[in-house]
Amino acid sequence: MEASVFKDRITLIAVFISGILLAYVLLSLNEHHSLGGPGHPPYSIGLLGTPLRNDGLKDWPVTVKERPFLRPDIKGESLAALHQALDAKLQGRTEKAHKLFQHALALDPNHVEALTEYGEFIEEEDVVKADHLYTCALTINASHTRALVNVKRTSLIVQDIDNKMLERIETKQEQFLKVPSHHPALDRVKKELYYLHIYHTTAIEGNTMTLEQVRHVMETGMAVPGKSIMEHNEIIGLSAALKYINQTMSNRFGSLTIRDIQEIHRRVIGNVDPIEAGHFRTNQVFVGDHIPAPPSDLEELMVEFINWLNSDEALDLHPIELAALAHYKLVHIHPFVDGNGRTSRLLMNVILMQAGYPPIDIKVSERHEYYTAIKTGNQGDIRPFIRFIAKCTEGMLDTYLWLYSDTSNSTLPEIEDGKTIILGPS
Repeated sequence: MEASVFKDRITLIAVFISGILLAYVLLSLNEHHSLGGPGHPPYSIGLLGTPLRNDGLKDWPVTVKERPFLRPDIKGESLAALHQALDAKLQGRTEKAHKLFQHALALDPNHVEALTEYGEFIEEEDVVKADHLYTCALTINASHTRALVNVKRTSLIVQDIDNKMLERIETKQEQFLKVPSHHPALDRVKKELYYLHIYHTTAIEGNTMTLEQVRHVMETGMAVPGKSIMEHNEIIGLSAALKYINQTMSNRFGSLTIRDIQEIHRRVIGNVDPIEAGHFRTNQVFVGDHIPAPPSDLEELMVEFINWLNSDEALDLHPIELAALAHYKLVHIHPFVDGNGRTSRLLMNVILMQAGYPPIDIKVSERHEYYTAIKTGNQGDIRPFIRFIAKCTEGMLDTYLWLYSDTSNSTLPEIEDGKTIILGPS
């Protein structure tokens, strides 16, 4: 009898300890996934000077997360680095001051004073970056006096810089629209550009096939030894999505629909995961530091997203800004289990093509810059991502215009490292 009671007590203690350990693990996971900037910063300034909420939707459901807890010693180290940076600045030791400011922010990215001081330090040489630092400071403390004064001064300058960039791109677009659609200089490289797009956009997601292997799969329909079935199916799926866009959406005018997005996605991962293809996810996912909305909110979010995408407010934006924001918003919602990045990039290109721009490609070598710009949007300033997409658009226009001007040359200028055109087999 006593042995039985003893055994029951041991079991009870074991269950109790297990419960404590489980709670600790769950708490640790929650803190891990909550790291990073706030889910939804209060505002950012649009590329054309239009005030834009970074969510851009009516009732974005993800609540702003508390900023990560930093140990007192880390905060102290960050503050010490800031003081050292200011001392170096006073002494005229510019290079050391740069490194110390960057070290302070690496230790505590949400240090408002460090963001503001560093912005003031670099404003003369890089007003765009300084303005970004002030904006980030205001997403942390919207009433910070110096950051408010500074951003009021720099925002107009940055707006003018952005507008001049768009004017330059528009000039190139006008030249691009004069290029005959079946010019021989372009026809001979359509298929190559088609392969390049498939290569880059799948490689960004981790596909290990080379350009030559992508071409082999597309031209012969034969498998590449040593490559997984999934990698082959990713190539085939993206090709199917491109053909669908070329045939049904690139020259179509009128409102885009949720069904359009689902049809793109259905082809993107249809061969990889036919059950999930074209359907919204039914489980919670985690994307690095970003925690997308729960499945129960996806239908409402997507309706709001489409309503925004077809609204007068969105259509009044510059096409490049609209395309970039559409990409950002869709990948932020993350409506699908897999293929969100590829689907968002394709949607972005649909918007660009419908506005008379060539579709763009984000090359593998730009992967870090691309993901950093998205993360920066999550932290409070979407403008760096819009500028990144604008840069890619200008690069694609330059490639197109180069091809048109040099009809005697059969090779593309550094094409494997450049932007590509979504054209090719229909």
